[in-house]
Amino acid sequence: MEVLFHTSSLVFYFEAVKVSWNSSLPLFICEQMLRSVTRTALLRMSGLYHTLSQITDELSTDECKRICYLCGSLDMDKFSTDPRGMLQSVLFQTRMDYVFLMELILKIKRYDLLQEVLSTNKSTVEGLLKNGHSVSEYRVLMADVSEDMDTEDLKSLAFLLRGTLPEHKLENVQSFLDIVVELEKLDQLSSEKMDLIEHCLRSIHRADLAKKISHYQQTVLMTKQGSSPPDRLQFCRMPSPNCSFGVSTASCNVRPISKFCDKPTTVKKELLCSSSYRQQQEEVYSMRSDPRGVCLIIDCVGTEGDQLEQTFQALNFHVITHKLLSVRDVQSTLREVTHQQGHYRASAFVCCIISRSRSSDLLATDSHGPRLDLDTVRCLFTSDSCPGLAGKPKLFFIQSYDVSEPQSCAGYMGCEDEAGGELETDAPVLLCCKRTIPVDADIFWSHCWTKGEQLEVPNHQSVYLKALRSSLTEGQKRRTHLVDVHMMVNRAVYDHNHKSPQSSYFLNLRHTLRKNVYLS
Repeated sequence: MEVLFHTSSLVFYFEAVKVSWNSSLPLFICEQMLRSVTRTALLRMSGLYHTLSQITDELSTDECKRICYLCGSLDMDKFSTDPRGMLQSVLFQTRMDYVFLMELILKIKRYDLLQEVLSTNKSTVEGLLKNGHSVSEYRVLMADVSEDMDTEDLKSLAFLLRGTLPEHKLENVQSFLDIVVELEKLDQLSSEKMDLIEHCLRSIHRADLAKKISHYQQTVLMTKQGSSPPDRLQFCRMPSPNCSFGVSTASCNVRPISKFCDKPTTVKKELLCSSSYRQQQEEVYSMRSDPRGVCLIIDCVGTEGDQLEQTFQALNFHVITHKLLSVRDVQSTLREVTHQQGHYRASAFVCCIISRSRSSDLLATDSHGPRLDLDTVRCLFTSDSCPGLAGKPKLFFIQSYDVSEPQSCAGYMGCEDEAGGELETDAPVLLCCKRTIPVDADIFWSHCWTKGEQLEVPNHQSVYLKALRSSLTEGQKRRTHLVDVHMMVNRAVYDHNHKSPQSSYFLNLRHTLRKNVYLS
């Protein structure tokens, strides 16, 4: 293998000289052109080319853009026409190997591709990267912030930056990363210059995101030792004998390996990169109380409350279950639970509601009369209304069955393709439900709704609740934090909608958690 590389390097150099002589182009330009061709040929030989093609075919435009940004590319102009081609072009110019590819897929949270294409899983890749990684933490942070911003946040941010960025750039903004890229091009934003974007996020009342950036600056940048992964794309150089497709040793402190990474399975046994800077310690909500806290289940349909009760009992919650309540009884029950003194000793609170609804109003068992607005439910458990839960995670899981007439409306989740949604579906819109966005800290709000006619199906079971129960149980076994647990729920619901569009479910996930929640 070593002889092969020395021979390839020699042939490569003479080919560059030949092209330069015949075309009158500078030698270094010809070298760069030939390197690109040679790089693609090597990728094809290694089998990595086929793997990259498989993965890019499964990615959305937004995911392609995020991976390109994580690689360091600032060329986002071609994404609207050919996102996958653009991504492949960027990946072929990087020092690509299976470890780096796994890290990229891990960072965009496509755990299904880790399993199906790369024959590995999240925990294995995390273990592989414990001692070092190649993707810039700054870029991961920017990509994560982009995920948490909805359409209204983006509009507000663009308005604030109208004096900083050109107007034609702001008109074409589709995501937070578009803004980040333009600010980086103007040298207004970098891993060491983040004050502007932090100030803007605070100005649009996204203090949770501004806090993430502030924390990054204080803990990562201030304590970083040695060199960090590059923020910009490192273009391909001829592979060295000791590091076939890895990031160059000059840019990433790579530990050489002795053979090609032919298959994804071989990478599990090889740690490619090591890093000399300190890893940021994970922030986790304390779950030390026994039981963890109260889980209130209100089942106004009478179908799945018992199964939810078993799930949360297994998660060490004190479960209180009420069935077939009227709106007035629901309000009374919620207020009663709010005033329980046990919240001061608890680590968390869970509220599960199953009910018929009209838009975002719960009907409980009533067919007419007063309704219960979901925002009222949230407000009952804020720090002001329930001080015993201040600073503790409050988790809401709501399944509503909409019995209102189908209608079209603007600003409703599921009625249009909006960046703020956690789940996209191609199914036709059959009902509407107003988005409920938690405005207070430490709230996890998962609301699923579907057509009320589904309750008429014999032995009906909610796809959302079934996925929620199994995902929480799996997350307990594997110690998976709650946001990733909900991604499993998203995927189950999406799969159902794809197979049965006539009985689609719609999901609205919003959270203001400041730390990770583990229910293991």
